[in-house]
Amino acid sequence: MNHLARWAFGVCAGIAACAVLFFLACDPATKREEQQYGPDDTGVEIGRDVEILYSDSAIVRVRVTAPALYNYVDRLEPRQEFPNGIKLEFLTPHLQVRSTLTAKFAIRQQDKGLIIARDSVVLTTVEQEKLETEELIWDEKTEKVRTDKFVKVTKPDEVIYGFGLEANQDFSYWKITVPKGIIKADQLDKALK
Repeated sequence: MNHLARWAFGVCAGIAACAVLFFLACDPATKREEQQYGPDDTGVEIGRDVEILYSDSAIVRVRVTAPALYNYVDRLEPRQEFPNGIKLEFLTPHLQVRSTLTAKFAIRQQDKGLIIARDSVVLTTVEQEKLETEELIWDEKTEKVRTDKFVKVTKPDEVIYGFGLEANQDFSYWKITVPKGIIKADQLDKALK
C-alpha cells in the first residue's frame, strides 16, 4: 500500500470512529441527563473561620469574625446565620477598636440590613463599659443597636439595669428605655463585705 492509500485509509477510519462516537453520544439510552442548578435549588453555602469587613468611603468601620457562616440562598428570605457565635468590632477611622460585641448566635437579614445577636450578648467599650443582654439588634444603615429585652450596663462606678436600650454602635451614646435601678460601685462593695 502506498502512502496515499494509507493516508486515505487512516482518514476514513478516523471519520468512521468519530461517526460511531457521535451516534453513541446522541443515543438517548447512553446520554447522561444534565442537571442545572438555579438559586432556588441551592440550600446553603457554608464558610469556616470567616471575616467580613464593612467600610464606608473606603474606611473599614466594622470587622465581623465567626467560626462558621451559613449563607442561605433564598429569594424570599436570604439570610446569613452564625450558629457558633459571632464577634463584631466597631472601629475608629484609624482602625482602633472602639467597642466589641459578642454573642453565641447571630443572624443577618441582608434585605433589611440587620444583624440580630442572641444568647449571652455582651458589648464592651474601651471606656470599660459593658452591656449584657439576651438579644441585641444592630442596624447596619443607621449604625445603631437596640433591644427591648432586659439589659445590664456596668460602668466603672455603677451598675444600671432595666428593659430596652437604644445606642450608637460604638456605645458613645446610649439610653435604657425603662430603667429599673442604679447601684453605685461603692454601695455594691459595702453590700458584698
